[in-house]
Amino acid sequence: MTVSQGVWLLCRPGFETDAGQELVTRAAEAGVYGYFAPSAAAGWVRFEAPGQDLDAHLFPRLNWRDLVFVRDWLGEVAVVDPLPEADRVGAVLDTLDTLSEKTVFRRLEIHTPTEGAAPDLARFARKWTAPLARALRAKGWLSGDGQSPSEELPTLEILLPDFGKAIIAAGLPGNGSPHVAGIPRLRMPRQAPSRSTLKLEEAWQVFIPGDRWETLLAAGQSAVDLGAAPGGWTWQLVRRGMHVDAVDNGPMDEGLMETGQVTHWREDAFSWHPRKRVDWLVCDIVDRPGRVVDLIGDWIEADAFRYAIFNLKLPMKKRWESWELYRDQLQEKLSSAGNPGRIRARHLYHDREEITCFIESRVTDSR
Repeated sequence: MTVSQGVWLLCRPGFETDAGQELVTRAAEAGVYGYFAPSAAAGWVRFEAPGQDLDAHLFPRLNWRDLVFVRDWLGEVAVVDPLPEADRVGAVLDTLDTLSEKTVFRRLEIHTPTEGAAPDLARFARKWTAPLARALRAKGWLSGDGQSPSEELPTLEILLPDFGKAIIAAGLPGNGSPHVAGIPRLRMPRQAPSRSTLKLEEAWQVFIPGDRWETLLAAGQSAVDLGAAPGGWTWQLVRRGMHVDAVDNGPMDEGLMETGQVTHWREDAFSWHPRKRVDWLVCDIVDRPGRVVDLIGDWIEADAFRYAIFNLKLPMKKRWESWELYRDQLQEKLSSAGNPGRIRARHLYHDREEITCFIESRVTDSR
């Protein structure tokens, strides 16, 4: 369907400027020039490019998976303002009926601000979803039972900044997050030694397509976990059947050590080196981002890994600019080493102030 010049970016509260700066930069590289305005609703940013066709020039040229600070993006369809208290459902239907093009959506999602909203707004949104979905289905806007598996149909997404306004938007089939609001629902494994284990699980889901898991995360592979203790990331590697060199001066979880798949090196992670090239390097060290980038760069120069996942805690006021600088440094290391590698990064849901980076040292197939 055709959307307006507005794109809504969903991000972690506090990272609105980073998400906006990123899309302004990436859109300009795609030939679309616009600006962003953080919403009063924390976690939302609106990108606007007046007079430019985003359907033709932005979305086909920019892949959502290449964005770092954007959890998901939605094309703005219309705005209902004011949203009358007497008949909110009818107001949404009337607005959709004014559109020049009829679209069938596969499901309905309603979003409220993650911070700063009236405490009962989220409760209202949950209660409003069912009657609105029934009305949309009856009018032909929503397919079947609202849970159609067809990935070719967009999702209907309504942003509620408050009780008096509704922003109607559409998800982008094939070019957006498969998770509601870009947030995967992961369960904390009872056996894992720390909650940080969810970061690595989410990173794999974000960076590795499902059809490559059995190849990239195969049992019997070798892995190194720098800054491993107590073993949250090591636990994920062991669960996949890998053999892990865990490097940390701190103690490792006893259950992990009993698996026989972990060798614990009580050494400084910044000076430890493997005897031979490993399949996986993972690193969740909390240190200056420049120092971590230098560490990963040393491993690149030594051609010491096939794949790497590591975290960078970026400076608060220059997150986007800093990531561009560090990305270029790492890409230069790969190029100098003669490896046509790929670098990607994402501010994951289970991250806080850091971003998670993925390096595939040699790209031999499609993403």
